[in-house]
Amino acid sequence: MKKDIEIAHSTRLERIERVAAGIGIAADDLELYGKYIAKLPLRLVSPEKRRGKLILVTAITATKAGIGKTTVSIGLALGLNKLGRRAVVALREPSLGPCFGMKGGAAGGGYAQVLPMERINLHFTGDFHAITSAHNMIAALLDNYIYQHRAEGFALKEVLWRRVLDVNDRSLRQIVTGLGPATNGVPAESGFDITPASELMAILCLASSEDDMRRRVENILLGFTYDGRPFTVKDLGVAGAVMALLKDAMEPNLVQTTENTPAIVHGGPFANIAHGCNSLLATEMALHHSEYTITEAGFGADLGAEKFYNILCRKSGLQPDLTVIVATAQGLKMHGGVPVDDIRRPNPEGLRHGLANLDKHVANLKAFGQTVVVVFNHFDGDTDEEMAMLRAHCEQTLGVPFVINDAYAHGGQGAIEMARLVADTIERQPSEPLRLTYDDADSIEEKIEKVAKGIYGAARVTFAAPARRRIKQLTELGMGHFPVCIAKTQFSFSADAKQYGAVGGFDFLIRDVVINAGAEMVVAIAGDILRMPGLPKDPQANHIEYANGEITGLS
Repeated sequence: MKKDIEIAHSTRLERIERVAAGIGIAADDLELYGKYIAKLPLRLVSPEKRRGKLILVTAITATKAGIGKTTVSIGLALGLNKLGRRAVVALREPSLGPCFGMKGGAAGGGYAQVLPMERINLHFTGDFHAITSAHNMIAALLDNYIYQHRAEGFALKEVLWRRVLDVNDRSLRQIVTGLGPATNGVPAESGFDITPASELMAILCLASSEDDMRRRVENILLGFTYDGRPFTVKDLGVAGAVMALLKDAMEPNLVQTTENTPAIVHGGPFANIAHGCNSLLATEMALHHSEYTITEAGFGADLGAEKFYNILCRKSGLQPDLTVIVATAQGLKMHGGVPVDDIRRPNPEGLRHGLANLDKHVANLKAFGQTVVVVFNHFDGDTDEEMAMLRAHCEQTLGVPFVINDAYAHGGQGAIEMARLVADTIERQPSEPLRLTYDDADSIEEKIEKVAKGIYGAARVTFAAPARRRIKQLTELGMGHFPVCIAKTQFSFSADAKQYGAVGGFDFLIRDVVINAGAEMVVAIAGDILRMPGLPKDPQANHIEYANGEITGLS
């Protein structure tokens, strides 16, 4: 089979005006970024328009190569359109971190991709650059404010606002700024997170309008004065400048699939260190222009799906009509104790032992009131015996529908069975109203414990001193009603990346807490998770090349 990039290059793209017309968007409403990409104005989000069905795609606990949620999400849209159902897929934008780091591109795979693949994976329409610039501008303006007003006695006892960069760079996790002569500023400790972890990214993804975006930006907490007063972006007086940098980034991006169907790509990934969903505006845009909207949530269901329900749906009122959970034979075998180097080889017994991971995720999704369909993402080398075993387990033991996805190899034609099953299941048995894990009135500690014990399977949750201090602080500031966004490893239900399977009964440590007053959520840092990843020994950047006008190595 051809490589992803060969398939992307051999696909004849439609002009984006024609793609938009297919979902009722006029050419005059588009802001064109070349022939095949356009920004969609926010006025196209209209509550008066009929909303389509919403399908969430999530997965079992991930391997380092991923499970294929994006490929399944795109494939489901292709299959539904093959059946004559108007479907739009709403995806997250790729980060340059994994593109040049461990994983490579994130625009789907095989014959289920969003295109133009290279532009989406790289600079795209500049949304991530806008977030990075706006975030770091706030840092620069804050440092300048402290420097310019220190003679008046102004100082911050604690600065909370770090910097961001959309590249994996472990050397920047902790830094000191302002060294050298006094004209270089006030020496201070700082550091960098990766851009998807920026609070501005969370705000972009959760804001419902420009006015809501402005309000949230003004509420960003930058630090505390020596008498304990919070100091915000509104106090700094630069919300207008931030909005000026973000005004274009707020608009969702329209592209197309390998079969020229519409795809809206907008907002940040990384449900291990952020909330991991695409923007609310992009999802609403898709819902108002389709019969079916397919969206994805990052990594396993314990991370992305949990945050989609408990944060995004809680705040927006979205209600998924069905949740798809993606599984692979390789992933199940890894969770069944098979060494990672051997998971591509047939091993029915290893797969059988790994089913407990799937079972735990399905039980969690059902606890939210979700109707669940298990999709097996088919790879070369998967055996009929293994696929039959998983089908029997899902249908007979779990009592959930099961289907094989072949969109990677066959595009929409290979996803028709999946699309038909999903559409029929929604008609026959749509999801119940969401049952959230915790109440707004629960304390921050209670919310974290309910997720850690009820979703992950922890026996005990402990809070390090910095976390307890920050929780006390935010509660006194009236933020105790915020939802929690737990940052933890994507490779395990626990905070230990090496504990595969359906591990339970473990201790769960909250090392620190980050207040996202503008995004209106509390980020709890669990275990040794880092919000600025490092590069592997052999980063993907070593395999990316540009020659003869073409980029290779992105996937």
